[in-house]
Amino acid sequence: MMSEGEDVDTLLDPLIIQESGEVYRNPTEVKMSQIVLPCHANHCGELSVGQLLKWMDSTACLSAERHAGCSCITASVDDIHFEHTIGLGKVVNIIAKVNRAFTSSMEVGIQVNCEDLYTARQWKVCQAFATFVARRTEAGKVQLKQVSPHSQMEQMEYSLAAERRRMRLIHAEIITDLLSSSTAQLGECQEYQGAVAAERTRVESVELVLPPHANHQVSTFGGQIMAWMENVATIAASRLCNAHPTLRTIDMFHFRGPSHIGDRLVLKAIVNNAFKHSMEVGVCAEAYQGGEPLRHINSAFMTFEVLDSDGKPRTLPRIRPEPVDGKRRYQEAVARKKIRLDRKYIISCKQTEVPLSVPWDPSNQIYLSYNNVSALKLMDTRSNWVLACEKNKVRLYTLEENHMLCFKVEMHVNVAAEQTFHLLSDLRRRKEWDPHYDECEVIHQADEDDTLYRVATPSVGKGAKGKDFILLASRRKPFDARDPYLIALRSVTMPTHPPTVDYTRGEVLCAGFTIWEESSSVTKITYYNQATPGVLPYISTDIAGLSSSFSSAFSACSHFLEANKDSLPASVL
Repeated sequence: MMSEGEDVDTLLDPLIIQESGEVYRNPTEVKMSQIVLPCHANHCGELSVGQLLKWMDSTACLSAERHAGCSCITASVDDIHFEHTIGLGKVVNIIAKVNRAFTSSMEVGIQVNCEDLYTARQWKVCQAFATFVARRTEAGKVQLKQVSPHSQMEQMEYSLAAERRRMRLIHAEIITDLLSSSTAQLGECQEYQGAVAAERTRVESVELVLPPHANHQVSTFGGQIMAWMENVATIAASRLCNAHPTLRTIDMFHFRGPSHIGDRLVLKAIVNNAFKHSMEVGVCAEAYQGGEPLRHINSAFMTFEVLDSDGKPRTLPRIRPEPVDGKRRYQEAVARKKIRLDRKYIISCKQTEVPLSVPWDPSNQIYLSYNNVSALKLMDTRSNWVLACEKNKVRLYTLEENHMLCFKVEMHVNVAAEQTFHLLSDLRRRKEWDPHYDECEVIHQADEDDTLYRVATPSVGKGAKGKDFILLASRRKPFDARDPYLIALRSVTMPTHPPTVDYTRGEVLCAGFTIWEESSSVTKITYYNQATPGVLPYISTDIAGLSSSFSSAFSACSHFLEANKDSLPASVL
């Protein structure tokens, strides 16, 4: 049993007391509690991950159906990282609630905690985000009602759900492109003495889908399919290491099609590659009835470790891949490992744990962009800002948290929101209104949403050097009327632009604009900046000086926007 993590009290949304005096509870929230019995456990006395996946899927499905008012099916599940195993006698507490609804799909957030009945302690086991689709009714396609967030945490998840959906929709295409570019650079598979033949780990098993495996619409539960897939993956991993493996992660996956009662589900698994302390197992689920051809239901990649008596990962034997397909899987597993580490490193960390300047390259662009926008959205949902001063209709708020000094500047302009977005998106024009921008050049146009800039700022003292920044600018248009336009900024590093002797390299952890349309001609602009003291030349602890600096800059910004409100957008956006 691995060591216990942080207390769950730090992970839950604080109670909201309504005007009636009643405690608010999210109407889509569903809770499930299960005590781990021997029938749920493996031979090590730990809860089977397959059983946990079934419970998670059932809880999330009930939450989705509570919101939709009709039956729902599992469409996809994002990456799951299992932080701890769960022993016999422990209680598993699962909470699921709909974070956001789109047209006919919705994102359901799932949190799994473990409870020790003897000490009353709870700790986090894993968190997941699943997408469910409402099934068509006799009246046609379902149009889901919108979610109304109440608490700060609900607002945060509501806002981030749109960004997660964006990443989810392009995930398969991005992974395909990254795999093709990465594997081309890997060359031949490395030979290891005493390596285990990959064929030795191959597993194939068939399951007959019976009524207990299906929901009330006779479709096989997604959680049941995941449980069967986890079972064959565990067998494959065990054949490599001749020991009981521990499932650590499941990569994001999509259900390609439905399965029904009476289907024969063919499950195949093989170890694609083994690294020093972990191995990747590829799993495929296909279905058929009678003599019909196999239908592809799902594919997944699972990462396993083998723990020693101290709970530390053991060194694993290497894999000898079979020719052609085996070598392809072997090389793709190496590429996926890098992608997986980038994704976990950039996305899964708490914002304060992500280094200021993460190296940028095409393989992590999508994840850096996600982190960039998410950090700005998190700042936008905070409610504990303190109004420091107001001058020339420009409001300055401050917030000190985790040794970070955060600023928020608010103002209104008589310019359409979309035009404001286009004008502020092009950082090259910022020097027209911001005296803290001396130079700004485009380094690389990654795509229409992400641009890399080098920005230079003037020196603040006699004989002092100016500062320069390598910034990733990520812009987003609203998903719907309940979202703002966003321009998010953060520091990155690029080998082509190292620090120079003429400038001191500066760092920006999180900065940017949210732009809200209040009417066709009135726009609310909010600028955020989160940085360690001294990150920007005009940041100091002098509130009067800050007020004057921000007021002057954003008054100039207002004049700039209104002077250019009829101009065409820049070509590089």
